[in-house]
Amino acid sequence: MGSSNVSQAIPVSPFAMAGFWIGLLACLLLILDGPAYRAHILGLYPALRIVIPAALFLGLIAIVLSLVGLARSGSKVIALVGLVLGVIAAGMPLKSINTARHSPIHDVSTDRDNPPQFTAVLPLRAAAKAANSTDYDAKTAELQKEAYPDIGPLHLDVPPAQAFDRAAAAAKEMKWDVIITDPAQARIEATATTFWFGFKDDIVVRVTADGSGSRVDVRSLSRIGKSDVGANAKRVREYLAKVKAG
Repeated sequence: MGSSNVSQAIPVSPFAMAGFWIGLLACLLLILDGPAYRAHILGLYPALRIVIPAALFLGLIAIVLSLVGLARSGSKVIALVGLVLGVIAAGMPLKSINTARHSPIHDVSTDRDNPPQFTAVLPLRAAAKAANSTDYDAKTAELQKEAYPDIGPLHLDVPPAQAFDRAAAAAKEMKWDVIITDPAQARIEATATTFWFGFKDDIVVRVTADGSGSRVDVRSLSRIGKSDVGANAKRVREYLAKVKAG
């Protein structure tokens, strides 16, 4: 009588399965959160204060369940995938929280004593009911000095007119929505839109004579949010690097 091999499925722990599905749900919450806010399905409070903490909490649960599943499963694949999903779902909010702790402001200027002033974007901010003021006060200046001591004006060994041309070209390269380009006053005002949530940040650029060369100052201000999670500082650095590269 011939023998036959009967393949048996390797058992998967219910902890591993639960970790996988919960981790997947947590990641989906993070993926859909930004587009839901941009589509006005979610308001700012639920998008930031409910969905993201929920994804973080579910991600942590997925990590615990997946680790238990790794110890109890014959098959480790589902448990490993659940673990990865949990780490992603928990790690991204935790990273943002940590960044926000070290980025306590939403207004960054290369000139802390005499920051460039907004004019052209003010009607847009009013129409959008921007929560953040355009006043750059002494407290903001002090917090910026502590958080971003490297951010300062860019000095160029070219005449102001040439520096302004480079500044205008860099603004276009940044893919900003340029509101005004004024060569006579050597000013540029623009609005940047963040990719995932579609948050609006306003930018003003000022070019002045500096001895035989030029000085470029830039200010980036969020319309909403106490902390910008480092977005404005990153934008200022990237912009000045493009202007410097010419």
